[in-house]
Order: sequence, then C-alpha cells, then structure tokens
Amino acid sequence: MKTGAIVYVIGKENDKDFDVKEAVKNLKIEADKVEIVSSRSGHFDVMDAWWLLTAKGMKRIVCIIAEIINGSDLRLTGREIQLCE
Repeated sequence: MKTGAIVYVIGKENDKDFDVKEAVKNLKIEADKVEIVSSRSGHFDVMDAWWLLTAKGMKRIVCIIAEIINGSDLRLTGREIQLCE
C-alpha cells in the first residue's frame, strides 16, 4: 500500500532564503510521496494536498505538523493525523 504524507508547516519564516522543501527533505519522512502545506510554498490547504496524493494513488495518507524553529529550521511536533487508509 502506497503511503502519502502531508507536512503542515506552522510558524514564521524569518529568513527569506529559507527553503521549506529542502527542510522537509531533511526530516526524512518515510512515505512514498510528501506534499507540503505552508504559507510561502507548496499547497495552501490540507484538502488540496490530500486530493493530489489521492489522485497519485496513495492509499494511506497522514498529516504531520512541523514547526519552524529559529526562523530557518523545521522540527516535527509529534502530532500526526491519519486522513485515510
């Protein structure tokens, strides 16, 4: 079964050069496909990201919350919501 993950990014990005996509890659999330919901890049809401993952054949989709720390790094909060299976 293919697994998709939605990373919901919270917090303020202080550094204009902060690359959210690269920061998410550094989290090493175990999923077949990862989508990002943030204010500056990626999707604007969870539903949009969920629809894309569903359309790409993901059967299990989880939403993980990550917060921006020090304005230029991401940390997972430990909160995870399973959206479908």
